[in-house]
Amino acid sequence: MPAIAKNTTGPAAELLAFRQSITPLLKRAVGFTALISLLSLAPALYMFEVYDRVINSLNVTTLLMLTLLLLGLLALMELLEWVRGQILHEGGLILENQLGDRVFDAVFAANLIQPTGSTQALNDLRTLREFLPSPALTAILDAPTATFFLILLFLIHPALGAFALVLAAAQVYVAYLTERTTNPPLTEANRMAIAAQTNASNSLRNAQAIEAMGMLPHVTQRWMGLQRRFLGKQAEASDHAGGKGALAKALQQTLSSGLLGLSAWLLLQNELPGGGAMLIVASILGGKTLAPLVQVISGWKQVVGARLAWARLDELLRQAPARRAGMPLPPPLGNLSVEGVIAGAPGTQAAILRGVSFQLPAGKCLIVVGPSAAGKTTLARVLTGVWPTIAGKVRLDGVDVHAWNKAELGPHLGYLPQDIELFEGTLAENIARFGEVDMAKVEAAARLVGLHETILALPAGYDSRIGEEGAFLSGGQRQRVGLARAIYGNPRFVVLDEPNSNLDEAGDAALLATLQHLKAQGTTLVVVSHRTSVLPVADAMLVLRDGQAVAFGPRDEVLAALTQPRTPVQATPGAAAVAQA
Repeated sequence: MPAIAKNTTGPAAELLAFRQSITPLLKRAVGFTALISLLSLAPALYMFEVYDRVINSLNVTTLLMLTLLLLGLLALMELLEWVRGQILHEGGLILENQLGDRVFDAVFAANLIQPTGSTQALNDLRTLREFLPSPALTAILDAPTATFFLILLFLIHPALGAFALVLAAAQVYVAYLTERTTNPPLTEANRMAIAAQTNASNSLRNAQAIEAMGMLPHVTQRWMGLQRRFLGKQAEASDHAGGKGALAKALQQTLSSGLLGLSAWLLLQNELPGGGAMLIVASILGGKTLAPLVQVISGWKQVVGARLAWARLDELLRQAPARRAGMPLPPPLGNLSVEGVIAGAPGTQAAILRGVSFQLPAGKCLIVVGPSAAGKTTLARVLTGVWPTIAGKVRLDGVDVHAWNKAELGPHLGYLPQDIELFEGTLAENIARFGEVDMAKVEAAARLVGLHETILALPAGYDSRIGEEGAFLSGGQRQRVGLARAIYGNPRFVVLDEPNSNLDEAGDAALLATLQHLKAQGTTLVVVSHRTSVLPVADAMLVLRDGQAVAFGPRDEVLAALTQPRTPVQATPGAAAVAQA
């Protein structure tokens, strides 16, 4: 996750919209809170009436009616608390409905820029959703009613109000100290927890390599170091919060007992209106004056957690703004144009590709070759719109590929990355790109890559689950499944990055047949490969070196030039036109 930046311009648009939509709910919750606070005085009033009416009159009927009234008011209070809880729960649902998809898309976009694999933002969303109906928030909503109880104490007697006001001010100061002493270690503890979780996830994804090379003790030691730092900071915050929480409770008890004693003294001086029953009433009012502050301080960890989650989501949504839907476009024909592309990893200005230009007509096949770190994989990512360009454009039928709505372009584009990325699910779901499974198209793609018979030999056939990242498949099988997914639905533009790196001779033959079939259907192909088995299907050839196109043109011409090492082959504007095969 990116570092939390100081918010100086207000929340992100999505968070602002959520805050505006939830404001009416919070106002309703505050209204219910005020009613609940008033009803919470019912036991005190009951006590007052019992002392004043029942004890003096010895009337059982009065006692019965007062008791029934009290039970009715308490039942109404519980009902209002349930309604308030439902209102706050509704706020959590609004949060999920308004931000769930957006946050997931932002996490996805952030991982395209910096592939950390972190899903912390989804945890942050859950933290906010759980905070809305939490006791910590209800205590914050209860806090304004403390002023009402304080006013009642002043109305009973100014000395009682003044005493409560002094202790309330002390309680506010305790809350301030709690914020100052717990926020820094809690922030650091949260950061360490995220780092430890990310480290553990990365270790599990590479479990086989860790086990084979005996790296487990070192990996465990590194994780434990992060975990110990997290636990240390959390313990530090808990110590501060625990101490301040105990002090807050002590102040609350001091206020209740102090008001009881002060009321008794005022009674002895004949200055307490209402008689002896008012001693208990004043003590109860004092406790209710400080109770919300005590609850807020006790739940301060949850308050800080929600605040940090809000800040991280704000930063994420700012760094990964929502994509524009764009104007609907017709399906592409496959005419590819690369115009002076300078590109590198997103978020950096370090160029990997430097001024690459070429054109490829629809239905033609381009083979991209070059040494390691020449920029071949970067080119594949730029051609599919996964990575943006620093300068220049990649156009498909004249439209910028990166700006094209991926949900609209996706069915017409196939991509096989160098690192095969499969997902937990069935073979059919993976081939069908986790959309609606069209078994006819799934089987057609599997047959084309030579995978159909292998799948039928499995106990569950196409419904076989492959495990996370295709863990139950061999390297060659994963590559074929990825290839089948890339050509599913007969896309018009297909980019394959090292599609035969894990294939045997039979797999190479199936790949060559697949490429020939796609060409016959008019599909535009770009194949990155170190192996010569795909050369027979190529119409054009691009040679990259140090991020530059050092040769481009018809396959046979480039191959002939490459066999003459003393005569460097330069990419020229004239080479941009590929001869029609």
